[in-house]
Amino acid sequence: MLFLQITLLAVLLAAGGNEDAFREQISFHMIHISSFHNHSWAQNLGSGWLSELQILGWNSNSGSLIFLRPWSKGNFNNKEMTEIEKFFRMLHIKLPPLIRNHASEWKFEYPFEVQITGGCELHPGEGKAVFLQFAYQGVELLNFQNNSWLPSSKGDSRAQDMCGLLNQHHVANKITQRLLRDTCPRYLLGLFDAGKADLQRKVKPEAWLSTASNPGPDRQMLVCHVSGFHPKPIWVKWMRGEQVQQRTQQSGILPNADGTWYLQVFLQVEATETSGLYCRVRHSSLGGQDIILYLERHRSSRGWIIVAVMVPLVLLTALAFGLRKRW
Repeated sequence: MLFLQITLLAVLLAAGGNEDAFREQISFHMIHISSFHNHSWAQNLGSGWLSELQILGWNSNSGSLIFLRPWSKGNFNNKEMTEIEKFFRMLHIKLPPLIRNHASEWKFEYPFEVQITGGCELHPGEGKAVFLQFAYQGVELLNFQNNSWLPSSKGDSRAQDMCGLLNQHHVANKITQRLLRDTCPRYLLGLFDAGKADLQRKVKPEAWLSTASNPGPDRQMLVCHVSGFHPKPIWVKWMRGEQVQQRTQQSGILPNADGTWYLQVFLQVEATETSGLYCRVRHSSLGGQDIILYLERHRSSRGWIIVAVMVPLVLLTALAFGLRKRW
């Protein structure tokens, strides 16, 4: 049955092949983060994502899922969602004490964080792929395959010891495998159908220029701000002519409260080398019409703003002086 659903998905995606968001695959993944501040205090965070869109949160106080979208359940009923909720609960309740008890043995030094990321992807014409990884301080140590944990290619000697302990939990591992291989793809198919409109939403970015604090004598830090765009993939560069400036640096792409994204792109230059520089923005919502912001125009407009502010001030000052003299 699942194979037939994936085949149907491939047909749907082929029919809507002009949509960039669905050309490669769709995915659902959950993220669990445990921050261990010391031996007695740990903080847990959990979230669930449909591709780049967060649809689930986790309430640590009540031990329950938070549905962030009206369609976050997909086509699952409450009983089926309970199965996913139990998996989140297992990570948040059972995992932290296990890690705390073996932190010294595994050379985990306080404060530290562990991250678990797991989920599934559906590739049109290729079927499904599942994944589950365990990372310490952002470095992957273990991955889950066929009912058992294995050291990853980046894992060190402690990864072997961790696998030995985690693989003793046979029942938990079987449940995990079933959730990954069966429950996750079925849930994802329902999410895709229910949330397609949100995933396909296109919002045009707004862009503007500014300067940051000077990094040194006779140098300038130029900043190109791009905000309010959806979907997340975007291309932003500082350029001169047709040449991308190699010293361009990009911040992380951060979420806005309305589900759109925000980005900053920096360029450090000599104060005498700013001529001809511009920021170029490419995004799927723009229909091939790039946003181009020239630094000279930015400065010119800023100069007119200063003039527009200063002229009334000068006139008011002169008027006040005249009235005072007449009085």
